[in-house]
Amino acid sequence: MILSDSEIKRYLKSWELKIQTSKEYDIFSQIWPASVDFRLWNTFRFYKRDSLTLIDPNIWVEQQHIETLVLDKDKPFILHPWQFVLWVTVEKIRIPYDLVARCEWRSSIWRLWVVIHSTAWYIDPWFEWTITLEITNINEVPVALWPWMRIWQFAFETLSWICEITYDKRPWSKYMNQILPETSRINKDLN
Repeated sequence: MILSDSEIKRYLKSWELKIQTSKEYDIFSQIWPASVDFRLWNTFRFYKRDSLTLIDPNIWVEQQHIETLVLDKDKPFILHPWQFVLWVTVEKIRIPYDLVARCEWRSSIWRLWVVIHSTAWYIDPWFEWTITLEITNINEVPVALWPWMRIWQFAFETLSWICEITYDKRPWSKYMNQILPETSRINKDLN
């Protein structure tokens, strides 16, 4: 069952669901009828195409092949056609044991032909901290993305039962407590 706005507020007020945002925003103002909007932070990463000729999922991509940029609040990032970036949210989250978060595109962003998270659409119980967004411009023209713009929304669903092993307890969980946008850690998968 997807939580309504009143249930989202109840979870937030009881601290079962924890969402922290910057001081200038009230998380309750970002709640919609069945979701919560998240904003882009000012830090993102992308692979340097001029120094990287191949990404092998079994080999860690060295930091010299990854660019990290921090933007001023009043400066946009120009996302060019077919450019891919990893960007984190302003908001930090902790999902309780009995919920899963479903990542949903905001229609206003999709109408710009900007794709966010075309794969990882949900977040497991007891995932904690910032969310790395995978963003691609599939438009034919560049699109300006601004720090602190509302770009993403989360809907929350209740589980049929509390899970046995939460995200934080799995030995192969690779993205817990991330602060910066994290590149793929598929090379750390247990085989």
